[in-house]
Amino acid sequence: MIRYSLLFLFLALKTVGLAQSKTGQPNDITGKYVLPEKATPGSGAVLKAELIYPLDNKPTPQTHASTIVETPAGMIAAFFSGTYEKHPDVGIRVSRLENGKWTWPEEVANGVVNETLRYPCWNPVLFRRKDGTVMLFYKVGPDPTTWWGMLMESTDNGKTWSKPVKLGEDKKIGHLLGPIKNKPVQLSDGSILNPTSIEYLKDKVQDWMVYFEISRDNGKTWEVVGPIHDGVEFDAIQPSILFHGGKKLQVICRTKQDVLAQSWSNDNGKTWGPVTALDLPNPNSGTDAVTLKDGRQLLVYNHSTKNGSEPKGRNMLNVALSKDGKKWVPFVTLENEPIRHGYAYPAVIQAANGLVHITYTYNRESIKHVVLDPSKLKL
Repeated sequence: MIRYSLLFLFLALKTVGLAQSKTGQPNDITGKYVLPEKATPGSGAVLKAELIYPLDNKPTPQTHASTIVETPAGMIAAFFSGTYEKHPDVGIRVSRLENGKWTWPEEVANGVVNETLRYPCWNPVLFRRKDGTVMLFYKVGPDPTTWWGMLMESTDNGKTWSKPVKLGEDKKIGHLLGPIKNKPVQLSDGSILNPTSIEYLKDKVQDWMVYFEISRDNGKTWEVVGPIHDGVEFDAIQPSILFHGGKKLQVICRTKQDVLAQSWSNDNGKTWGPVTALDLPNPNSGTDAVTLKDGRQLLVYNHSTKNGSEPKGRNMLNVALSKDGKKWVPFVTLENEPIRHGYAYPAVIQAANGLVHITYTYNRESIKHVVLDPSKLKL
């Protein structure tokens, strides 16, 4: 099967040799890429990098899975926050960038069912529709095999939110989940396409499969497309959607197979081709991507695998660019200094002024916000 052949391929590449950085240290298991030194904010393409809240003044012990969206009033970020992932006290917090500073993260959603029952919340995703309404999707439930999707909306740029509603169910996949980690896209006909995935439990083993939810009525009802693969050749989840002109779309997914995976659609997401390997490593960690206004594709990901020398796993976070979505060039190293919980689960958007905004988990203690000028990155 493909999953095993990929493992053997990477083990072989690892024994052949590693690329060398400017400091002479190995930094790429495939031997195909030389990664840049860690970026210095204010120099080069990275204009700014800051924590949304300081490590010595945290609202909760841990936080994870951030998302970001632009509104006329500025940026909004959301993330789940609590004692630790899976703890019943984990809720969804929102912070807004006002006058150059992030507001204190306020909890806007939780998993309280009644006085004696409360579930953890997971993976918020922010999205602003063409009509200006901001949608906040998130998940509630004991774990990713049993959770369900929820939705709240804001018509005042994230200051107040509607009462949460459950997205419903579909006979193909069970609970509707909404976008599982990365932002939806709104197509030219107005329909909203959620990139999502399921983690079914079969014989005590998780099968990871990518699927999509399409709404033609601004999120009131959803049609399920997929799953687009069987979870056997690739364990893939958490897709990001990229545009390639006309009705051609691409998704890039996280996998268990030490590589990123992709799939392509030629009909605006109604049908999808096979899930295949992308020529970039992945340590089984979330990614995000965006199609820039100039047509280039930008990807934020951990350019590493789970094994090998440091920085490995989630201890390295990178930005790559591509003209065609197939050949990628790493241009920026955001992080590469090993810490306990690493740097993970990036979210990325391009603002109206052309700058790119990235948020990601910083050691599970805070969320880091990076502003990047893509015009300074030349393919």
